[in-house]
Amino acid sequence: MTGRPIRVLLAEDQGMMRGALALLLGMEDDIEVVAQVAAGDAILDATLAHRPDVALLDIELPGRSGLDAAADLRVRVPGCRVLILTTFGRPGYLRRAMEAGATGFLVKDGPVEELAAAIRRVLAGETVVDPALATAALSAGPNPLTTRESDVLKASADGATVADIAARLHLSESTVRNYLSSAIGKTGTRNRMEALREARHQGWL
Repeated sequence: MTGRPIRVLLAEDQGMMRGALALLLGMEDDIEVVAQVAAGDAILDATLAHRPDVALLDIELPGRSGLDAAADLRVRVPGCRVLILTTFGRPGYLRRAMEAGATGFLVKDGPVEELAAAIRRVLAGETVVDPALATAALSAGPNPLTTRESDVLKASADGATVADIAARLHLSESTVRNYLSSAIGKTGTRNRMEALREARHQGWL
């Protein structure tokens, strides 16, 4: 990039982490943090308002996940590159991020110089992925859960009954039981709470 700094949006719900990232990236001569948001449902509006070159998104955010927001940006602001920066280096998250249109995926324990270099690289058209995570994702295989199985598992997270889940998702109770049984089988677990934990651990939800 020549002529102007790389414009970056930061989406991170932890204030101290967000402030530290903004400060450290701002010390790079060619990077300017033009917007900071603490919730996933604020990402699209902030991107439309500030037109960053790169959106640096956490995954687990209030309101809307960074992965869902990445998919929004791919449609609404296709010129903005998305770089996922997360604490949770889970293989399933990497696959979902790439499917959502992200061009980079890094975990937060790396040096800021590596992050700055990744921002420059994704803007140049490269795909930047944490090497260890890429290897793990290839060995883990694809998400075995269908969309409906995932929906039913997520709906059970608060201890909801089968009847509650059925009402929430507009399904019959027998259909909900079938989806839960299938999800339990695919995750190799004994009950729906174990299935939910395993699916989250793998980054499938």
